Formats: sequence, structure tokens, C-alpha cells
Amino acid sequence: MRALLIDDSRAMRLILGRMLRELGFDIMEAANGQEGLARLDEGAEPDLVLVDWNMPEMSGIEFVEAARRPPYCSTAKLVMVTTEIEVPKVTQALDAGADEYVMKPFTKDVLFEKLNLLGFERRVG
Repeated sequence: MRALLIDDSRAMRLILGRMLRELGFDIMEAANGQEGLARLDEGAEPDLVLVDWNMPEMSGIEFVEAARRPPYCSTAKLVMVTTEIEVPKVTQALDAGADEYVMKPFTKDVLFEKLNLLGFERRVG
């Protein structure tokens, strides 16, 4: 399994990467949505993408919208991992094509529970 972590915080990418490696994921990283799309352009085919909302150059919501349109139409499970906690923001992300939403700060148990909901249950926990 492969996961793409998109967050402008290197520390957050390290934390998420450590958690996902425990589950057997190979990790790819990007510091913003534009870099995330570049990874897809390079042929990356992640099973899971965890993406922050607020980033320079291209936000997470812009990434999700782009990833769900041609030429990408990614079948990866897309999870927003963000400090945006308002209900309209959650709705916007889900309407744009995100499969799940995790609010920062979060625990490993919360992340694993969301992954279970997305069908990674045989590999998680």
C-alpha cells in the first residue's frame, strides 16, 4: 500500500508517516497541493492521500478538486487532515471529493478509525 502525505509542515509529514508505516504503507511526501499533483504526474498511484487544507501555492481543497478531475480522477482515498473545524468547511471538502475528514490535533486511534471506515480495516489495528 502506498500513501501520499501532503502538508507544508515537515513535522506533520513525519508524524503521519510514522503512523502509516506502522500499518505497512510506503510513504511519498509533498509540501503543497502543487507538489502532490506533480507526484501524480510522475506516475505515483497512492492508495491513500492525507492532505492538509492550508498550504502555500495550492491548498488541500484545490488539490482534492484537481485530483478528482481528468487527467487525474484519482481512485485513492482522500482524507483532509486539517485545523479547519467549521461544519461548512467539512461539507466543502466532502463535496469536493474528500472521502474523510480528520481534525487536528488528532490521535493515532482517530486516524486508524477513519482508515477502517475507508476500507483499510484488514490492514489497520
